[in-house]
Amino acid sequence: MANNQGRRRRFGSVRQLKSGRWQARYRDPATGQLRSAEDMYATKTDAEVALTHIEADITRGQWADPEAGKVHFGEYATAWLKDRKLAARSRERHESVIRLHLLPTFGDRSLSSITTAQVRAWRTACLTRTGEPTVVKAYQILRAILNTAVDDELIRRNPCRIKGADRYDVPERPVLTVAEVFAVADAIPSRYRLLVLLAAFTGLRFGELASLRRRDVDTENAALMVRRSQAEMQTGALFDKAPKSDAGVRPVAFPTELLPDVKRHLDGYAGLGRDGHVFQGPQGGRLRRSNFRDDWINARTKAGVTGGVHFHDLRHTGNTLAASGASLRELMTRMGHSTPRAALIYQHMVNGRDREIADRLGSMIRETRGDVDS
Repeated sequence: MANNQGRRRRFGSVRQLKSGRWQARYRDPATGQLRSAEDMYATKTDAEVALTHIEADITRGQWADPEAGKVHFGEYATAWLKDRKLAARSRERHESVIRLHLLPTFGDRSLSSITTAQVRAWRTACLTRTGEPTVVKAYQILRAILNTAVDDELIRRNPCRIKGADRYDVPERPVLTVAEVFAVADAIPSRYRLLVLLAAFTGLRFGELASLRRRDVDTENAALMVRRSQAEMQTGALFDKAPKSDAGVRPVAFPTELLPDVKRHLDGYAGLGRDGHVFQGPQGGRLRRSNFRDDWINARTKAGVTGGVHFHDLRHTGNTLAASGASLRELMTRMGHSTPRAALIYQHMVNGRDREIADRLGSMIRETRGDVDS
C-alpha cells in the first residue's frame, strides 16, 4: 500500500505554529496571493477540513474574500445611500433612519460581524423605545443595505432573516359619516372648509390638495386635475414633486353639490392668477401641515368627532364612500393607484364612471343636508 505521508496537498497547505495550533493557507482565487484562513485550528485534521470547505466554496463560486466583510457598516451605509436614486424627501427619510436607528448599533461593526442574533436583539430594543412602523422601516433599510453587500460579495449571507419583521398590521382607520365631514367643515376656519370637503369627497392627499393651482380646477365639469404633490423637508423647505407613476396625474370629479363651496373659496381665499394656489396659509403663504394642524384638531373636537381622527382619514373616508358601486379599477384610477396615462382617460373620467361616482357622493350630501328631491 502506498504511503501518503508527506504527500503535498493538491489545494493549499497547513502548518503548525509555535503555539501548537494549526494554520490553513491557500491561494486567493482572484489575485493568486497566499493568504491564511481566518481561524486557527486545534488539530491538523481540522485545518485540512477547513481547506476542503474553502476549496469547495471556490469551486462553486461561493467564496467571499474574508477581508472584504471587514468594511464598517457605517462607511458602507453612507456609500449605499449616496448611490441610491431617491426623491429628495425619501433620501432625507432614509438618512434620518440610518443615522438615528442603525448607526448607533451597527455603525462601527464590520459587515461580516453582524449576525442574525444581533439584528434580532437590535430590533427588540428598538421596539421598546419607538413605534413599530419606524422599526419596520429601519429593518427594511438595514436589510436592503446588507442585500447590496451580498451582491457586492462582501458578505455571503444577509443576517436580516427575522420572519415578519419587514411588515406590521396597520390598524383600521376610522371612517367619518357624511354628516361628520360637514360638522368638521363647519367648525374649521372658513379658509379651510373646502380643503376638508375635497379631501373627503375626492380622496386627494394633503400634498395633492396643497399643490392645486387655479388652472387645475374645472368648474364647468366639476373636476380637479391632479398634476403634482407638495412635499416638505425636515428643514421646512417646500417643493412640488412629480407623482411616482403616471397614475398620479389624473382628473378627479367632485360632487356638483360642492360647486358653490368651490366658487366661494376661489373668490375669497385662492391665490391670484392661473397659477395661484387654491389653498394658502393664514398669511397668504404656502399651506403647511404645521399651520393647519391646530385648526384641524380644534375643528374635529368642536364637531364632536372623537377617536383621534387624522386629516388623512378623510382620504380613507373618500375611498370608502366612493367604493359603493365602483369597480376596483375605477376606484384605483380615481385614487391614483393604477397605471393608465391620465391623458388617455381624461374624457372618460370626467364624463363617464367617475362622474357617476361623484354624483353618488352628491346624493349622500343632499340626503345629509335634508334636501333630497321628493
